[in-house]
Amino acid sequence: MKTAYGHLTYCTNIHPGEKWEDHFAQLRKYIPAVKQQVAPDQPFGIGLRLANTASLELTKEENLKAFKAWLQQENCYVFTMNGFPYGGFHDTVVKDQVHTPDWTDADRVAYIIRLFRLLAALLPEGMEGGISTSPLSYKYWCNRCEEEKNSFTESATLNMLLVVEQLARIHRGGGPLMHLDVEPEPDGLLENTAEYISWYMESLLPAGIPFIMDKLRVDEAEAAAIIKNHVQLCYDVCHFALEYEAPEVVLEQLRLYGLKVGKLQISAALKADLPAEAAARKKVIDAFRPFNEPVYLHQVIGRKTDGSLVRYPDLPQALEDAGNTDVVEWRSHFHVPVFADRFEVLHSTQSDIVEVLTLQRQQPFTAHMEVETYTWDVLPQGLKEEMAVSVSRELNWIKKIIMG
Repeated sequence: MKTAYGHLTYCTNIHPGEKWEDHFAQLRKYIPAVKQQVAPDQPFGIGLRLANTASLELTKEENLKAFKAWLQQENCYVFTMNGFPYGGFHDTVVKDQVHTPDWTDADRVAYIIRLFRLLAALLPEGMEGGISTSPLSYKYWCNRCEEEKNSFTESATLNMLLVVEQLARIHRGGGPLMHLDVEPEPDGLLENTAEYISWYMESLLPAGIPFIMDKLRVDEAEAAAIIKNHVQLCYDVCHFALEYEAPEVVLEQLRLYGLKVGKLQISAALKADLPAEAAARKKVIDAFRPFNEPVYLHQVIGRKTDGSLVRYPDLPQALEDAGNTDVVEWRSHFHVPVFADRFEVLHSTQSDIVEVLTLQRQQPFTAHMEVETYTWDVLPQGLKEEMAVSVSRELNWIKKIIMG
């Protein structure tokens, strides 16, 4: 839905369906119910997630035509898509495979270009569109030596520039402005503001400016502007909170380098202070255990007494190190409902959402806002509600914050 501060929706990656027929059935079931509770009298935007198989099937003329007709019938529109998970995202073990194929693989390039062509066909006239994507690769796949990491980065960056060229040609040919929104996350090859900016300024622009100058016959300044228009940041609030980065500082750093935010993904992580006293500490650690589920990665970043950070690739590794009393706080990558700030002795990073939305209200920095709580199926019992009710609660809570 359109607000004074940008379009607001939720990501349909919460709904299963790797085939288009199955996912479309989920959309028909839940979107009208959410719209009725959130935006009954205005158009409702959709943050569409298509698995690779579904994207191939939606390119068929009859499927795309039927989807467009349904959107018109339901007074809905698509303005953003999630192109991070390529394959199965429900009823399977996802873990680090969420990065497969990474940006070194031609299949990732083909998938993203296909999504953009679908988005161009779905976008309302005059509206910009964006697709969020993975942070190049998974750090543990390419961290054996600095030379290997640099090779991964170079290959991934060159592949991403193939997409930028396509987006620029679409826009220069009279099509919509669309941007690829790169989403840093813990243990991604890009996982925080410093790594994103370093990659952008030291890899993407140096490789991209001569590439775009050659392909589109433009000068250096225009080539840089094209890249900055078509490659933007997906600011996932949960991910930056996990990195202990203050929203105001993140946005100021981006402004300093003239980099844009293409999408704000509104999500919350789990967090808790870890007491030094043994019994109290055990109580907090035990409260994390029900969130140790086998489907998704739940990276943990701990804060030590000296302010430094310790990183665990998943919750089991953190639980094994629970006796490390130098660690005084845990933050875990588990997307919990954004309308709740406490889960018994655990808390969420909801305050970061409030701060980000306050900054958006004061000086809008993006046109796209999308809730991304994809963990409803794996939440501990007692935290689950009917899907449409849960999503509507999140969107209505955000509406109250963003409207002040």
